[in-house]
Amino acid sequence: MKSKKLGVTSINPSFDSSMEGEGSSSGGLPYYTPTYKPALPLHNHHYYSSANNKLFYLALLAIFCTLSYHFGTWQNGGAGSDTSITSIFTAKIATAKTWLFSEDTATTTTLSSTQSLSSQSAGLDFSTHHGNGGGVLGKDEDSVKVYPPCDVKYSEYTPCEDTERSLAYDRERLIYRERHCPNKSEVLKCRIPAPFGYKNPFKWPESRDVAWYTNVPHKELTVEKAVQNWIWFEGDRFKFPGGGTMFRNGADAYIDDIGKLINLKDGSIRTALDTGCGVASFGAYLLSRNILTMSFAPRDTHQAQVQFALERGVPALIGILASKRLPYPSKAFDMAHCSRCLIPWGQYDGAYLIEVDRVLRGGGYWILSGPPIRWRNYWQGWDRTEEDLEAEQTQIEKVAESLCWKKLIEVDDIAIWQKPYNHMDCIQLRQAATLKNPPMCPTSNDPDMAWYTDLQTCLTPLPQVSDEKQVGGGELEKWPNRLNAVPPRIKRGTIDGISGEKFEKDSTLWNKRISHYSAAMDGQLVEAGRYRNILDMNAFLGGFAAALVDYSLWVMNVVPVESKLNTLGVIYERGLIGTYQSWCEAMSTYPRTYDLIHADSIFTLYQDRCEMEDILLEMDRIVRPEGSVIIRDDVDVLIKVKRITDGLQWESRIVDHEDGPLQREKLLFAVKTYWTAPAA
Repeated sequence: MKSKKLGVTSINPSFDSSMEGEGSSSGGLPYYTPTYKPALPLHNHHYYSSANNKLFYLALLAIFCTLSYHFGTWQNGGAGSDTSITSIFTAKIATAKTWLFSEDTATTTTLSSTQSLSSQSAGLDFSTHHGNGGGVLGKDEDSVKVYPPCDVKYSEYTPCEDTERSLAYDRERLIYRERHCPNKSEVLKCRIPAPFGYKNPFKWPESRDVAWYTNVPHKELTVEKAVQNWIWFEGDRFKFPGGGTMFRNGADAYIDDIGKLINLKDGSIRTALDTGCGVASFGAYLLSRNILTMSFAPRDTHQAQVQFALERGVPALIGILASKRLPYPSKAFDMAHCSRCLIPWGQYDGAYLIEVDRVLRGGGYWILSGPPIRWRNYWQGWDRTEEDLEAEQTQIEKVAESLCWKKLIEVDDIAIWQKPYNHMDCIQLRQAATLKNPPMCPTSNDPDMAWYTDLQTCLTPLPQVSDEKQVGGGELEKWPNRLNAVPPRIKRGTIDGISGEKFEKDSTLWNKRISHYSAAMDGQLVEAGRYRNILDMNAFLGGFAAALVDYSLWVMNVVPVESKLNTLGVIYERGLIGTYQSWCEAMSTYPRTYDLIHADSIFTLYQDRCEMEDILLEMDRIVRPEGSVIIRDDVDVLIKVKRITDGLQWESRIVDHEDGPLQREKLLFAVKTYWTAPAA
């Protein structure tokens, strides 16, 4: 078995794209090994009796202390590091024949005598090379724990929405379709295979309308929704004509109809929520209007609807309105939409509409199309009684009124309500006992807490205002100015320690970092069509996504629930989208969802909380074959990460921080190798 060479250098971040594609091995890619402080020889251990010897000894001690100080400063990345001292120790390390590399156990590794600190390691190739073949690529294991492929039956495994596990849970209110994650003993320690013949998705915008059959081999929707133009199967691919249950003339024409009723063009509507999204054609066609939609639907008998959405390059998550809050902060969306989504809006004391109210900003819109709207015209085609439909619409109207929503219009089969800009009148009506239910939520109720949080049947109050024309929580800029304007949550001081100045510095920092990433990836980060679906696992203020906003891609911004600061509301106020997530659990998405994953300090955050290998296995599950991963963390952490990614058969290397080699934080760039399940 070959021994891998461990580099002892700070690796130059430029990639030369010389690595071979399919079948190439990462055996030649070096680790980044931190430079250890070599022991200095001690002299004059005997006692000096003469005064001259004492002075000589003190002089030597002073020199030794000075050298130790400069070396310590250099080793820890201090601004005052001495380049001459650095060069002295660099020379000593470069001539070393052996090096001690320690992780869980100490291992001695022999280095080539010709290797030096300035040597270049093989670059990563971020281009795609795979064809239609299958099989697992071989790799030099080199004492690394190797993670085997899972059985092909797991090719679409979504751990927290597993259909077999869900059968053990209550069917009332569809609780069994909510997140139910496996116990620690049930977590798979293997790599999820792609289906045989898997191909890279079509590039955006072509992907909006077409997807490879081999990538999502399910024809159920083509049968169930055949007359509704959701999806067609033709040859070796699926086609998405933009139809839907209520989109008789296509999603584009349907959105045009809505645009005649409310303004979709002036930038006041930027973030939207689509409940029961199907294959997310509504969200797909809103993108051309600069409206970014969070689409969700449960994993149910309509096979792979969310998977189709993601394959098309449209933001989506598996999710359902049942007994828990949606994983989004309050005041997140400018618009919420339901097109025959079959949610019982008026039931359970209006809990589902109350939840929509929580996530709508002041002045936001709720759009409902399909049953029971205009039931007098459509009841026969809907195969329901007039009495049933009338009772359902009456129930919805009562709940909306109790939330102080204003019904703007009902035309054809579309109805639109608007949430008030503030709750001054709403509170007064409750104080006068004109409106009793739902009551206002107590101040102890955190409206942004939304991870496994029970649905509430109280109304989330908007922040207080002094004038009835003001927007509760602060008025948002119109898009695109909204992206870089200081968000209202920061202006109001509700995010501890985050000022407008810090927000602006963070934006500048991420512009710098994206330039560094792009250079390290030979420009492919921003290459048109190379990446479409991107995940930021620890998004903070959304600076990573904001720096990429001009490119034809979208970013799912995740704020981990273990983070010290809940900043997801800030991200939405910038006109971006995201979700809450604990990375000790799997994400509510299908395998092969993302083209690129960005992870900033994730492993430091989750140290002592859950297993590093489980987080990396989840990343391997949701990144596409030949997808890319960028991990920022302390160098000691990244060395451990690198050992695991080798076992996952990723091609990876560690490079310097954007501020140079003296920073302890480093970057790991990786490409998931192409492999699939074997042919049936």
